[in-house]
Amino acid sequence: MKTNPSRTAASGEIGFVPHLECVPCMLRQAREAITYSGVETEAGFEVLRRVLRLMSELDWTLPPPVLGQQVHRLIRQLTGNSDPYAAVKERMNQQAAKLYPMWHRLFWEAHPLLEAAVRLAIVGNLLDVGAKTQLDAASVRAAFDDALTAPLRGSVEELSAAIRSARFILYLADNAGEIVFDRDLLAQLPLGNFAVAVRGSPVLNDSTVADAQQAGLPDYCEVISNGSDAPGTVLEDCSPAFREQFAAADLVIAKGQGNYESLAGTDKHIFFLLKIKCDVLSQDLGWPLGSLVLHHQRPASFTKNVSSAKLHNAPGYSRTVIPTREAGSLSSSSQP
Repeated sequence: MKTNPSRTAASGEIGFVPHLECVPCMLRQAREAITYSGVETEAGFEVLRRVLRLMSELDWTLPPPVLGQQVHRLIRQLTGNSDPYAAVKERMNQQAAKLYPMWHRLFWEAHPLLEAAVRLAIVGNLLDVGAKTQLDAASVRAAFDDALTAPLRGSVEELSAAIRSARFILYLADNAGEIVFDRDLLAQLPLGNFAVAVRGSPVLNDSTVADAQQAGLPDYCEVISNGSDAPGTVLEDCSPAFREQFAAADLVIAKGQGNYESLAGTDKHIFFLLKIKCDVLSQDLGWPLGSLVLHHQRPASFTKNVSSAKLHNAPGYSRTVIPTREAGSLSSSSQP
């Protein structure tokens, strides 16, 4: 049962404040990145000592993606490996490509088009190696099976209405591998009226332009870089070009925990799609561990927008319907 109210821009809370439980998680990710960097054991211990020193000096009131950015910059600098997760990301994209056809069919047989696409985009997040639990093939299959019938915590109808009324949508991707499962949801968005943003340079297993190209995302829309190496969307660290796109978007669809941790509470209309993989996030969002979440963050101007939407949907009011992709597109007959 949901216990926490939705965080909005009016609350004045920007970003996710770390808890003590976030410290061992960040340390685990650091150890993992050092291992993937390929350094020898003795050198690895020295890198870890430097990381521990840095972590003791960080400002732990900042969102985890800001802290993680500093930690992983240090690891790349000390190990000389600019992309420790390169092989992992390629393997994840290949694994996702093999899994996608069957699960695409099963989800679309079980649910209406948009809900199927949302569920598939969320459950793809299980491939995130940044998550605390590493899942084997059997566990991944069980998780996908569960996602077919598990409650979806959020309103697909609200997302559908937001998509229909948006002039420009910015889709914030998360990790390699899971971006393959974003394709069904991208196919639901109006052609020519959205873009997908990925990280500006490698950090953890987060998607870059190269990963998005491997996953076939340019077949759906323009893919842009956010210009940052933070494992989230830290706006002040993003490129001016990305910030212009972010400001221009009247709807943002943000995938994964890192994007939630960095953008929660911003004055922006955002739907966060994620699976709750830790107790801290469960407490913050108010849903049980393991939940599939479609979290609707309303901007401060939402009340005004709702009034306008009522006018636009009133009898006699006409508007141009932007065409979408034929496969799984939103049609007038499927609108709630």
